Amino acid sequence: MNFEKIRAYCLQKKAVTEGFPFDENTIVFKVMGKMFLLMDINEIEISVNLKCNPELAIALREKYESVQPGYHMNKQLWNTVYYTGEFPEREFWEMIDHSYDEVVQKLSKKTQQELANL
Repeated sequence: MNFEKIRAYCLQKKAVTEGFPFDENTIVFKVMGKMFLLMDINEIEISVNLKCNPELAIALREKYESVQPGYHMNKQLWNTVYYTGEFPEREFWEMIDHSYDEVVQKLSKKTQQELANL
């Protein structure tokens, strides 16, 4: 797993943009202007912050040592996921998909419709 693979996966999703709103090291992926993934591009160990349903966030933390409460984020809604090989790659992509979907579900109905029309 590497930064470019994660970046490509995020950018293939509908209406995703990338940027560096905080500093030159932290890349942020947004859907319709709302964050769903943050990642330090200079870290050797791959880790991402992902939005998560609160109940699922707790379940994932209990299941995997490499899933922790979101670093510098709302601990109820965000997880920091370290890609250590503890879980299958497929599950990592599913966590990213879930984060994207969580953000889309919280968009206003108008914005959701705009997204659907893209």
